Amino acid sequence: MLQTSFIREKKQEVEDGLRKRNYSEEEIGIVSELLSIDDVRKQTQTELDSLRHESKQLASQIGEMYKQGNKDEANGLREKVGQMKETLKSLEGRLHASEEQVQALLFKLPNNPHLSVGTGFSDADNEVVEDWAGDLPVLPESAMPHWELAKKYNLIDFDLGSKITGSGFPLYRSSGAKLQRGLINFFLDEAAAAGYEEIIPPLLVNEASAKGTGQLPDKEGLMYYIEKEDFYLIPTAEVPITNIFRDVILDQSQLPAKLCGHTPCFRREAGAYGKDVRGLNRVHQFDKIEIVQVTHPDNSYKVLDEMVAHVAALLQKLELPYRVMRLCGGDLGFASALTYDFEVYSAAQKRWLEVSSVSNFETFQSNRLKLRYRDKDRKIHLAHTLNGSALALARIVAALLENNQVEDGIQIPSALRPYVGMEKIS
Repeated sequence: MLQTSFIREKKQEVEDGLRKRNYSEEEIGIVSELLSIDDVRKQTQTELDSLRHESKQLASQIGEMYKQGNKDEANGLREKVGQMKETLKSLEGRLHASEEQVQALLFKLPNNPHLSVGTGFSDADNEVVEDWAGDLPVLPESAMPHWELAKKYNLIDFDLGSKITGSGFPLYRSSGAKLQRGLINFFLDEAAAAGYEEIIPPLLVNEASAKGTGQLPDKEGLMYYIEKEDFYLIPTAEVPITNIFRDVILDQSQLPAKLCGHTPCFRREAGAYGKDVRGLNRVHQFDKIEIVQVTHPDNSYKVLDEMVAHVAALLQKLELPYRVMRLCGGDLGFASALTYDFEVYSAAQKRWLEVSSVSNFETFQSNRLKLRYRDKDRKIHLAHTLNGSALALARIVAALLENNQVEDGIQIPSALRPYVGMEKIS
Protein backbone atom coordinates (compact mmCIF):
# COMPACT_ATOMS: atom_id res chain seq x y z
CA MET A 1 0.00 0.00 0.00
CA LEU A 2 1.33 3.40 -0.94
CA GLN A 3 1.69 6.00 1.79
CA THR A 4 -0.62 9.00 1.56
CA SER A 5 2.34 11.30 2.13
CA PHE A 6 4.12 9.75 -0.87
CA ILE A 7 1.04 10.16 -3.07
CA ARG A 8 0.68 13.80 -2.02
CA GLU A 9 4.37 14.57 -2.54
CA LYS A 10 4.65 12.72 -5.88
CA LYS A 11 1.15 12.92 -7.28
CA GLN A 12 2.29 13.27 -10.91
CA GLU A 13 4.67 10.31 -10.56
CA VAL A 14 1.88 8.15 -9.11
CA GLU A 15 -0.51 9.11 -11.91
CA ASP A 16 2.17 8.41 -14.54
CA GLY A 17 2.77 5.04 -12.88
CA LEU A 18 -0.89 4.19 -13.30
CA ARG A 19 -0.70 5.21 -16.96
CA LYS A 20 2.30 2.89 -17.32
CA ARG A 21 0.06 0.15 -15.93
CA ASN A 22 -2.54 1.06 -18.60
CA TYR A 23 -5.10 2.53 -16.21
CA SER A 24 -7.69 4.76 -17.86
CA GLU A 25 -7.83 8.48 -17.09
CA GLU A 26 -11.08 7.85 -15.24
CA GLU A 27 -9.36 5.23 -13.06
CA ILE A 28 -6.41 7.56 -12.50
CA GLY A 29 -8.88 10.04 -11.03
CA ILE A 30 -8.77 7.96 -7.85
CA VAL A 31 -5.53 9.78 -6.94
CA SER A 32 -7.16 13.22 -6.86
CA GLU A 33 -10.23 11.77 -5.14
CA LEU A 34 -8.06 10.23 -2.44
CA LEU A 35 -6.15 13.44 -1.79
CA SER A 36 -9.38 15.45 -1.68
CA ILE A 37 -10.83 13.14 0.96
CA ASP A 38 -7.54 13.21 2.82
CA ASP A 39 -7.79 17.03 2.86
CA VAL A 40 -11.15 16.67 4.58
CA ARG A 41 -9.61 14.19 7.03
CA LYS A 42 -6.76 16.56 7.90
CA GLN A 43 -9.08 19.55 8.32
CA THR A 44 -11.44 17.52 10.48
CA GLN A 45 -8.54 16.30 12.60
CA THR A 46 -7.38 19.91 13.09
CA GLU A 47 -10.87 21.04 14.14
CA LEU A 48 -11.22 18.06 16.44
CA ASP A 49 -7.87 18.63 18.13
CA SER A 50 -8.64 22.31 18.61
CA LEU A 51 -12.10 21.66 20.06
CA ARG A 52 -10.77 18.94 22.38
CA HIS A 53 -8.14 21.36 23.68
CA GLU A 54 -10.75 24.06 24.24
CA SER A 55 -13.09 21.61 25.95
CA LYS A 56 -10.33 20.47 28.27
CA GLN A 57 -9.49 24.04 29.22
CA LEU A 58 -13.15 24.85 29.93
CA ALA A 59 -13.50 21.75 32.10
CA SER A 60 -10.56 22.96 34.16
CA GLN A 61 -12.13 26.41 34.50
CA ILE A 62 -15.45 24.94 35.63
CA GLY A 63 -13.72 23.12 38.46
CA GLU A 64 -12.07 26.34 39.63
CA MET A 65 -15.37 28.27 39.46
CA TYR A 66 -17.15 25.74 41.65
CA LYS A 67 -14.32 26.01 44.18
CA GLN A 68 -14.71 29.81 44.15
CA GLY A 69 -18.49 29.61 44.52
CA ASN A 70 -19.32 30.93 41.02
CA LYS A 71 -21.99 28.30 40.42
CA ASP A 72 -24.07 30.23 37.87
CA GLU A 73 -21.08 30.96 35.67
CA ALA A 74 -19.83 27.38 36.09
CA ASN A 75 -23.23 25.98 35.07
CA GLY A 76 -23.20 28.19 31.97
CA LEU A 77 -19.84 26.82 30.97
CA ARG A 78 -21.03 23.28 31.64
CA GLU A 79 -23.86 23.83 29.17
CA LYS A 80 -21.37 25.09 26.62
CA VAL A 81 -19.12 22.06 27.19
CA GLY A 82 -22.17 19.82 26.71
CA GLN A 83 -22.81 21.45 23.31
CA MET A 84 -19.14 21.03 22.44
CA LYS A 85 -19.38 17.32 23.20
CA GLU A 86 -22.10 16.96 20.59
CA THR A 87 -19.90 18.79 18.07
CA LEU A 88 -16.96 16.58 19.04
CA LYS A 89 -19.07 13.49 18.45
CA SER A 90 -20.04 14.76 15.01
CA LEU A 91 -16.42 15.56 14.13
CA GLU A 92 -15.26 12.15 15.33
CA GLY A 93 -17.84 10.51 13.07
CA ARG A 94 -16.71 12.61 10.12
CA LEU A 95 -13.05 11.80 10.86
CA HIS A 96 -13.74 8.07 11.07
CA ALA A 97 -15.68 8.13 7.80
CA SER A 98 -12.93 10.01 5.96
CA GLU A 99 -10.24 7.69 7.35
CA GLU A 100 -12.19 4.66 6.12
CA GLN A 101 -12.67 6.25 2.69
CA VAL A 102 -8.95 7.04 2.37
CA GLN A 103 -8.04 3.50 3.46
CA ALA A 104 -10.46 1.95 0.95
CA LEU A 105 -8.99 4.02 -1.90
CA LEU A 106 -5.42 3.21 -0.83
CA PHE A 107 -6.24 -0.50 -1.12
CA LYS A 108 -7.32 0.08 -4.73
CA LEU A 109 -4.02 1.69 -5.76
CA PRO A 110 -1.24 -0.63 -7.01
CA ASN A 111 2.43 -0.10 -6.29
CA ASN A 112 4.28 2.58 -8.20
CA PRO A 113 6.38 0.97 -10.98
CA HIS A 114 10.15 1.35 -10.87
CA LEU A 115 11.61 3.77 -13.42
CA SER A 116 13.05 0.85 -15.44
CA VAL A 117 9.58 -0.66 -16.01
CA GLY A 118 8.46 -0.10 -19.58
CA THR A 119 5.03 0.77 -20.92
CA GLY A 120 3.14 -2.17 -22.38
CA PHE A 121 -0.15 -4.01 -22.38
CA SER A 122 0.74 -7.72 -21.96
CA ASP A 123 3.52 -10.29 -21.75
CA ALA A 124 4.26 -9.65 -25.43
CA ASP A 125 5.67 -6.25 -24.37
CA ASN A 126 8.02 -7.63 -21.72
CA GLU A 127 11.73 -7.01 -22.26
CA VAL A 128 14.22 -9.90 -22.49
CA VAL A 129 17.13 -8.87 -20.25
CA GLU A 130 19.02 -12.20 -20.20
CA ASP A 131 19.00 -15.14 -22.59
CA TRP A 132 20.67 -18.39 -21.52
CA ALA A 133 19.02 -20.47 -24.17
CA GLY A 134 21.68 -20.62 -26.88
CA ASP A 135 20.55 -22.86 -29.70
CA LEU A 136 17.19 -24.13 -28.55
CA PRO A 137 17.00 -27.92 -28.25
CA VAL A 138 15.40 -29.66 -31.21
CA LEU A 139 13.77 -33.03 -30.61
CA PRO A 140 12.87 -35.68 -33.16
CA GLU A 141 9.34 -35.73 -34.55
CA SER A 142 8.59 -38.72 -32.33
CA ALA A 143 9.22 -36.65 -29.15
CA MET A 144 6.34 -36.56 -26.67
CA PRO A 145 4.94 -33.72 -24.55
CA HIS A 146 5.33 -34.24 -20.83
CA TRP A 147 1.75 -35.46 -20.25
CA GLU A 148 2.39 -38.38 -22.63
CA LEU A 149 5.80 -39.08 -21.08
CA ALA A 150 4.19 -39.02 -17.62
CA LYS A 151 1.73 -41.69 -18.71
CA LYS A 152 4.31 -43.82 -20.55
CA TYR A 153 6.70 -43.98 -17.56
CA ASN A 154 4.01 -43.98 -14.83
CA LEU A 155 5.21 -40.65 -13.38
CA ILE A 156 2.05 -38.57 -13.03
CA ASP A 157 -1.57 -39.68 -13.14
CA PHE A 158 -3.73 -36.74 -14.18
CA ASP A 159 -6.91 -38.83 -14.45
CA LEU A 160 -6.54 -40.26 -10.96
CA GLY A 161 -5.90 -36.78 -9.57
CA SER A 162 -9.11 -35.62 -11.25
CA LYS A 163 -10.98 -38.59 -9.78
CA ILE A 164 -9.78 -37.86 -6.25
CA THR A 165 -10.21 -34.07 -6.39
CA GLY A 166 -10.75 -32.52 -9.81
CA SER A 167 -8.98 -31.22 -12.88
CA GLY A 168 -5.66 -29.51 -12.14
CA PHE A 169 -4.70 -31.66 -9.15
CA PRO A 170 -2.07 -34.10 -10.45
CA LEU A 171 -1.05 -37.26 -8.60
CA TYR A 172 2.69 -38.02 -8.68
CA ARG A 173 3.83 -41.61 -8.31
CA SER A 174 6.91 -43.86 -8.51
CA SER A 175 9.83 -42.09 -10.21
CA GLY A 176 7.65 -39.02 -10.70
CA ALA A 177 7.23 -38.68 -6.93
CA LYS A 178 10.98 -39.21 -6.43
CA LEU A 179 11.73 -36.53 -9.00
CA GLN A 180 9.36 -34.13 -7.25
CA ARG A 181 10.91 -34.82 -3.84
CA GLY A 182 14.43 -34.61 -5.25
CA LEU A 183 13.78 -31.20 -6.80
CA ILE A 184 12.33 -29.88 -3.54
CA ASN A 185 15.38 -30.99 -1.56
CA PHE A 186 17.77 -29.68 -4.22
CA PHE A 187 16.16 -26.23 -4.21
CA LEU A 188 16.06 -26.11 -0.39
CA ASP A 189 19.73 -27.11 -0.11
CA GLU A 190 20.68 -24.42 -2.61
CA ALA A 191 18.69 -21.83 -0.66
CA ALA A 192 20.35 -22.89 2.60
CA ALA A 193 23.78 -22.57 0.98
CA ALA A 194 22.82 -19.01 -0.02
CA GLY A 195 22.04 -18.13 3.60
CA TYR A 196 18.26 -18.53 3.73
CA GLU A 197 16.63 -19.85 6.91
CA GLU A 198 14.20 -22.65 6.14
CA ILE A 199 10.59 -22.20 7.31
CA ILE A 200 7.66 -24.62 7.25
CA PRO A 201 4.68 -22.25 7.50
CA PRO A 202 0.93 -22.89 7.80
CA LEU A 203 -0.82 -23.54 4.50
CA LEU A 204 -3.90 -21.54 5.56
CA VAL A 205 -3.84 -17.83 6.32
CA ASN A 206 -6.31 -15.34 7.73
CA GLU A 207 -7.60 -12.23 5.98
CA ALA A 208 -5.07 -9.94 7.66
CA SER A 209 -2.18 -12.01 6.29
CA ALA A 210 -3.62 -12.07 2.77
CA LYS A 211 -4.16 -8.29 2.88
CA GLY A 212 -0.69 -7.71 4.29
CA THR A 213 1.11 -9.07 1.23
CA GLY A 214 -1.37 -7.71 -1.31
CA GLN A 215 -3.28 -10.86 -2.27
CA LEU A 216 -6.45 -9.20 -0.99
CA PRO A 217 -8.38 -7.50 -2.32
CA ASP A 218 -6.52 -7.78 -5.67
CA LYS A 219 -6.42 -11.59 -6.16
CA GLU A 220 -9.46 -12.70 -4.20
CA GLY A 221 -10.91 -14.58 -7.18
CA LEU A 222 -7.76 -16.71 -7.55
CA MET A 223 -7.62 -17.92 -3.94
CA TYR A 224 -9.40 -20.89 -2.41
CA TYR A 225 -11.52 -19.70 0.51
CA ILE A 226 -12.73 -21.70 3.52
CA GLU A 227 -15.84 -19.81 4.56
CA LYS A 228 -16.54 -21.47 7.92
CA GLU A 229 -13.15 -20.55 9.42
CA ASP A 230 -12.57 -17.47 7.24
CA PHE A 231 -9.22 -18.84 6.05
CA TYR A 232 -7.53 -18.81 2.63
CA LEU A 233 -5.34 -21.56 1.16
CA ILE A 234 -2.01 -20.00 0.32
CA PRO A 235 -1.26 -19.21 -3.35
CA THR A 236 2.45 -18.99 -2.46
CA ALA A 237 4.66 -19.34 0.63
CA GLU A 238 5.37 -15.62 0.28
CA VAL A 239 2.15 -14.92 2.18
CA PRO A 240 2.77 -16.76 5.47
CA ILE A 241 6.54 -16.21 5.45
CA THR A 242 6.37 -12.44 4.90
CA ASN A 243 3.65 -12.20 7.56
CA ILE A 244 6.14 -13.48 10.13
CA PHE A 245 7.21 -9.83 10.22
CA ARG A 246 3.74 -8.26 10.44
CA ASP A 247 3.67 -5.58 13.20
CA VAL A 248 7.38 -6.14 13.86
CA ILE A 249 10.15 -3.57 14.31
CA LEU A 250 13.54 -5.05 13.42
CA ASP A 251 16.86 -3.63 14.42
CA GLN A 252 18.89 -2.47 11.42
CA SER A 253 21.53 -5.05 12.34
CA GLN A 254 18.96 -7.80 11.63
CA LEU A 255 18.73 -6.78 7.96
CA PRO A 256 18.63 -8.45 5.58
CA ALA A 257 16.35 -11.14 6.95
CA LYS A 258 16.49 -14.12 4.55
CA LEU A 259 13.88 -16.87 4.70
CA CYS A 260 12.84 -19.69 2.41
CA GLY A 261 10.13 -22.30 2.49
CA HIS A 262 8.67 -25.21 0.56
CA THR A 263 4.89 -25.43 0.41
CA PRO A 264 2.15 -26.69 -1.83
CA CYS A 265 0.47 -23.71 -3.50
CA PHE A 266 -3.21 -23.47 -4.36
CA ARG A 267 -4.63 -21.30 -7.15
CA ARG A 268 -8.05 -21.40 -8.74
CA GLU A 269 -6.80 -20.12 -12.14
CA ALA A 270 -10.40 -19.64 -13.23
CA GLY A 271 -11.11 -19.55 -16.96
CA ALA A 272 -7.94 -21.34 -18.09
CA TYR A 273 -8.66 -23.75 -20.95
CA GLY A 274 -7.05 -25.03 -24.14
CA LYS A 275 -3.93 -26.85 -25.28
CA ASP A 276 -1.54 -24.42 -23.58
CA VAL A 277 -2.81 -25.47 -20.15
CA ARG A 278 -2.56 -29.24 -20.61
CA GLY A 279 -0.70 -31.43 -18.16
CA LEU A 280 1.50 -29.45 -15.77
CA ASN A 281 1.32 -26.20 -17.74
CA ARG A 282 -1.39 -24.89 -15.45
CA VAL A 283 -2.55 -26.67 -12.33
CA HIS A 284 -4.49 -25.74 -9.20
CA GLN A 285 -1.99 -27.33 -6.78
CA PHE A 286 1.77 -27.31 -7.20
CA ASP A 287 4.89 -27.32 -5.04
CA LYS A 288 7.16 -24.32 -4.86
CA ILE A 289 10.19 -23.13 -2.94
CA GLU A 290 9.94 -19.42 -2.15
CA ILE A 291 12.78 -17.12 -1.11
CA VAL A 292 11.90 -13.97 0.86
CA GLN A 293 14.07 -11.08 1.99
CA VAL A 294 13.42 -8.06 4.20
CA THR A 295 16.04 -5.41 3.50
CA HIS A 296 17.20 -1.88 4.11
CA PRO A 297 15.71 0.39 1.40
CA ASP A 298 19.18 1.45 0.24
CA ASN A 299 20.11 -2.16 -0.62
CA SER A 300 16.90 -3.63 -2.03
CA TYR A 301 17.75 -3.41 -5.72
CA LYS A 302 21.16 -4.95 -5.14
CA VAL A 303 19.36 -7.72 -3.25
CA LEU A 304 16.92 -8.10 -6.17
CA ASP A 305 19.86 -8.69 -8.52
CA GLU A 306 21.28 -11.27 -6.09
CA MET A 307 17.96 -13.12 -5.98
CA VAL A 308 17.71 -13.10 -9.77
CA ALA A 309 21.24 -14.54 -9.94
CA HIS A 310 20.27 -17.27 -7.45
CA VAL A 311 17.33 -18.42 -9.59
CA ALA A 312 19.46 -18.27 -12.74
CA ALA A 313 22.08 -20.52 -11.11
CA LEU A 314 19.41 -23.12 -10.30
CA LEU A 315 18.28 -23.30 -13.92
CA GLN A 316 21.87 -23.51 -15.13
CA LYS A 317 22.54 -26.43 -12.79
CA LEU A 318 19.43 -28.14 -14.13
CA GLU A 319 20.75 -27.48 -17.67
CA LEU A 320 17.48 -25.87 -18.74
CA PRO A 321 17.51 -23.18 -21.44
CA TYR A 322 15.95 -20.05 -19.97
CA ARG A 323 15.41 -16.35 -20.48
CA VAL A 324 14.73 -13.51 -18.05
CA MET A 325 12.02 -10.96 -18.77
CA ARG A 326 11.56 -7.55 -17.15
CA LEU A 327 7.81 -7.15 -16.93
CA CYS A 328 6.15 -4.14 -18.53
CA GLY A 329 3.63 -1.98 -16.69
CA GLY A 330 0.61 -3.83 -18.05
CA ASP A 331 1.95 -7.23 -16.90
CA LEU A 332 3.33 -6.08 -13.55
CA GLY A 333 1.76 -7.54 -10.41
CA PHE A 334 -0.42 -5.27 -8.27
CA ALA A 335 2.02 -5.11 -5.34
CA SER A 336 5.30 -5.12 -7.27
CA ALA A 337 7.53 -2.19 -8.17
CA LEU A 338 9.76 -4.32 -10.43
CA THR A 339 9.48 -7.99 -11.43
CA TYR A 340 11.72 -10.31 -13.42
CA ASP A 341 10.07 -13.44 -14.81
CA PHE A 342 12.05 -16.57 -15.71
CA GLU A 343 10.88 -18.74 -18.58
CA VAL A 344 12.27 -22.14 -19.56
CA TYR A 345 12.00 -23.60 -23.03
CA SER A 346 9.79 -26.66 -23.42
CA ALA A 347 11.26 -28.47 -26.41
CA ALA A 348 8.39 -30.88 -27.12
CA GLN A 349 5.76 -28.12 -26.91
CA LYS A 350 8.09 -25.62 -28.60
CA ARG A 351 7.06 -22.87 -26.22
CA TRP A 352 8.31 -20.93 -23.21
CA LEU A 353 6.97 -21.74 -19.73
CA GLU A 354 7.11 -19.28 -16.85
CA VAL A 355 8.75 -20.89 -13.81
CA SER A 356 9.66 -17.98 -11.53
CA SER A 357 8.88 -14.37 -10.66
CA VAL A 358 11.36 -12.36 -8.60
CA SER A 359 10.02 -9.05 -7.32
CA ASN A 360 10.88 -5.99 -5.27
CA PHE A 361 7.85 -4.56 -3.47
CA GLU A 362 9.77 -1.67 -1.89
CA THR A 363 7.53 -0.41 0.98
CA PHE A 364 4.20 -1.50 -0.52
CA GLN A 365 3.87 -4.66 1.57
CA SER A 366 5.70 -3.33 4.61
CA ASN A 367 3.31 -0.36 4.86
CA ARG A 368 0.36 -2.77 4.99
CA LEU A 369 2.21 -5.09 7.36
CA LYS A 370 3.60 -2.31 9.56
CA LEU A 371 6.98 -3.97 9.01
CA ARG A 372 9.65 -1.52 10.12
CA TYR A 373 13.26 -1.29 11.23
CA ARG A 374 15.05 0.93 13.74
CA ASP A 375 18.19 2.63 12.42
CA LYS A 376 21.37 3.39 14.37
CA ASP A 377 19.86 6.74 15.45
CA ARG A 378 16.82 4.89 16.86
CA LYS A 379 14.56 6.29 14.15
CA ILE A 380 11.92 3.94 12.71
CA HIS A 381 11.42 3.42 8.95
CA LEU A 382 9.52 1.05 6.65
CA ALA A 383 11.65 -1.83 5.36
CA HIS A 384 11.66 -3.17 1.79
CA THR A 385 10.37 -6.68 1.02
CA LEU A 386 11.31 -8.95 -1.88
CA ASN A 387 10.49 -12.50 -2.89
CA GLY A 388 11.02 -14.98 -5.67
CA SER A 389 10.15 -18.49 -6.81
CA ALA A 390 13.21 -20.68 -6.46
CA LEU A 391 11.56 -22.59 -8.03
CA ALA A 392 7.97 -23.58 -8.94
CA LEU A 393 8.07 -27.29 -9.68
CA ALA A 394 5.22 -28.11 -12.04
CA ARG A 395 6.59 -26.46 -15.19
CA ILE A 396 10.18 -27.29 -14.20
CA VAL A 397 9.16 -30.96 -14.21
CA ALA A 398 7.42 -30.49 -17.56
CA ALA A 399 10.55 -29.00 -19.16
CA LEU A 400 12.90 -31.56 -17.57
CA LEU A 401 10.85 -34.46 -18.87
CA GLU A 402 10.47 -33.08 -22.38
CA ASN A 403 13.97 -31.71 -22.91
CA ASN A 404 15.76 -34.78 -21.56
CA GLN A 405 13.80 -37.53 -23.26
CA VAL A 406 15.85 -40.08 -25.18
CA GLU A 407 14.88 -43.24 -27.01
CA ASP A 408 15.00 -45.45 -23.93
CA GLY A 409 13.93 -43.09 -21.17
CA ILE A 410 14.46 -39.65 -19.62
CA GLN A 411 17.94 -38.49 -18.57
CA ILE A 412 18.32 -36.88 -15.14
CA PRO A 413 20.57 -33.77 -15.04
CA SER A 414 23.81 -34.54 -13.19
CA ALA A 415 23.18 -31.99 -10.41
CA LEU A 416 19.90 -33.74 -9.60
CA ARG A 417 21.07 -37.36 -9.65
CA PRO A 418 22.17 -37.50 -5.99
CA TYR A 419 18.69 -36.29 -5.01
CA VAL A 420 16.69 -38.82 -7.03
CA GLY A 421 19.07 -41.77 -6.86
CA MET A 422 19.03 -42.49 -10.58
CA GLU A 423 20.62 -41.34 -13.83
CA LYS A 424 17.67 -42.14 -16.04
CA ILE A 425 13.95 -42.74 -15.78
CA SER A 426 13.08 -45.78 -17.85
